[in-house]
Amino acid sequence: MSEHFDVLVVGAGISGIGAAYYLKARSPNRTFAVLEGRPDIGGTWNLFRYPGIRSDSEMFTLGYAFHPWTDNKMIAGADAILSYLNDTIDTYGIRPHLRFRHRVEAASWSSETNRWTVSVTRGENAEKAEITCNFLFMCSGYYDYREGHSPDFAGREDFGGDIVHPQKWPADLDHSGKKVVVIGSGATAITLIPSLAETAEHVTMLQRSPTYIVAGPSEDRLANWARDRLPTKTAYRMSRWKHVLRSQFYFSLARRAPRFARDQIRKGQEALLGPDYDYDKHLTPKYNPWDQRVCLAPDGDFFRVLKSGKAEIVTDTIDTFTEGGIKLDSGQELDADIIVTATGLKLLFLAGIPLTVDGKSIVLSDTMTYKAMMFSDIPNLALSFGYTNASWTLKSDLTGEYVCRLLNHMSEQGHGKCVARLTDPSVSNEPFLDFSSGYITRALDSMPKQGSKSPWKMYQNYALDLVAIRYGKVADGVMEFS
Repeated sequence: MSEHFDVLVVGAGISGIGAAYYLKARSPNRTFAVLEGRPDIGGTWNLFRYPGIRSDSEMFTLGYAFHPWTDNKMIAGADAILSYLNDTIDTYGIRPHLRFRHRVEAASWSSETNRWTVSVTRGENAEKAEITCNFLFMCSGYYDYREGHSPDFAGREDFGGDIVHPQKWPADLDHSGKKVVVIGSGATAITLIPSLAETAEHVTMLQRSPTYIVAGPSEDRLANWARDRLPTKTAYRMSRWKHVLRSQFYFSLARRAPRFARDQIRKGQEALLGPDYDYDKHLTPKYNPWDQRVCLAPDGDFFRVLKSGKAEIVTDTIDTFTEGGIKLDSGQELDADIIVTATGLKLLFLAGIPLTVDGKSIVLSDTMTYKAMMFSDIPNLALSFGYTNASWTLKSDLTGEYVCRLLNHMSEQGHGKCVARLTDPSVSNEPFLDFSSGYITRALDSMPKQGSKSPWKMYQNYALDLVAIRYGKVADGVMEFS
């Protein structure tokens, strides 16, 4: 016989642990389990092991609303984040609900029973099992944990050194005294390079085109001051809202006055690198700020290693790998002992799990997202998906709250099924994410759509979502109950 739970949460990263908290706190009479395919918690922060791995959002908003971040560093390394997540689990009694090495293979919904049947493999021997639930809460992140995006570079097999992807960093890789070329210019490269430069002979960031990079402090002195003088939760709420409003202000400014935003970013870079650097070639993208995510260099570490000469940026395209490095289309050759392909992620929506509803296979790209957390015509299923212009956890917190409100409403009204129905002909399709980053554009065709107006539209605005999700009606005429 299969086990049954009121709610199954898939994923034990930031979203899944948060979901478990909200289920315990807001819907305490429900049974639930958190399924995690890996042998430990943490998701991203457990998977990535490359040097210098850290948050690219400050921890006042990447941390949970309900569990204060109390470390002095607001830009935190993976070990500190994992410690925080473990502390959250133990503080709120979540650990008994975690089930590791439970990999979800498929999920099918039956309207006859109002249940999901979830097929899993579990344990080291991948034993097959089925678990049923009334509600499926997907907290599995948004990218493929099996492999990252790695282009098929010509001559790859000719290279005589090590080629590594940050998603599969070898524990025994020694880069001390080596020449390292990092291909890519996203957040991973910006994080890696200062750490590699500490002991490498030289590090080169090879980019096809530039990324916006800004320096910011790794500590918030005002927040640390407030925490020493105010109750912990009060100080945390103040710091959290400060950073929410600050990030929203800069995002809105960049969208409304992109030229001004570009100028301000350039001024900040000039203050660190001086006036003679070739900013137009190496640090000025063709797109506007926040058309793609802006990268953070805490305490200016990335600019510091550039100025010291321990690292450099080369902007060019690759002709071929050679035995001793990389030959570029310009004819320049880069010597390398190690090549790091920091070339991005592969998006994987809903962990790639095949879904069927009453025997019919679901094609996600044919659906539309409701409040950016549920899908048209898919019953009793929610997705936790964070912001692209702010921290992931701001949205995952709201999603956890909403799912509990939804479940409690269904219990109060005696409903067993909820499903968002698109019946408004004036709602038109729009891409799920309005972002031009490569890892997103490569996956848009496989993603669901968003709509042109509420509740189908994603506003990427925490304040708007807070009002709509926390205080908006659950029975809004779009969510159908039975």
